[in-house]
Amino acid sequence: MRTLMNVSVKCEYALRAVLDLALAEPGTPVRIADIAHRQKIPQKFLETILADLKKQGFLESRRGAEGGYLLAQRAEQITVGAVLRGVEGGRSGRASLDGRGPLENFWNRVDDSIAAVIDRTTFSELARDWRDHQAKYVPNWEI
Repeated sequence: MRTLMNVSVKCEYALRAVLDLALAEPGTPVRIADIAHRQKIPQKFLETILADLKKQGFLESRRGAEGGYLLAQRAEQITVGAVLRGVEGGRSGRASLDGRGPLENFWNRVDDSIAAVIDRTTFSELARDWRDHQAKYVPNWEI
C-alpha cells in the first residue's frame, strides 16, 4: 500500500536525483546523463529539476569535462521533507474542502504524522537503506 500523500512526478524525480547524488562519492560531481540513465528520468526534465534544486541550495554544479552536480550539504543534513517543500514551493499537505469538515482533525493528524516522518528522514539514511537492500540481493554464482 502506498502512502496517502500525493507526490508529483517532479517531486519523485527530485527525490530520486538527490538520492542518486547521496549515493555518489562525496565531493565527486555526477553528470546529468548518468543520473537520468540510472533513475530513468527524461534528461530535459531532470535538467530543470536539478536547476531548481540548485536554486533551493540543495545542490551545486561544476562545469567542464569532469563537471556535474553534487550535494551542496552533507546527505545527513538534507531531509526528504525539505526537498519536497523546496520542489513544491512550500506547498504540502492535503487540500481541504472547506477547512472545517467533520474529518478535519483526523486529516490534520495524518498530515502531522507524514510531516514527522519526512522531516526526520535524511538522504544519508535513504542511501544506507538502499545499499543494505542491494547487498541482500547480490547473486551468488558459487556451485
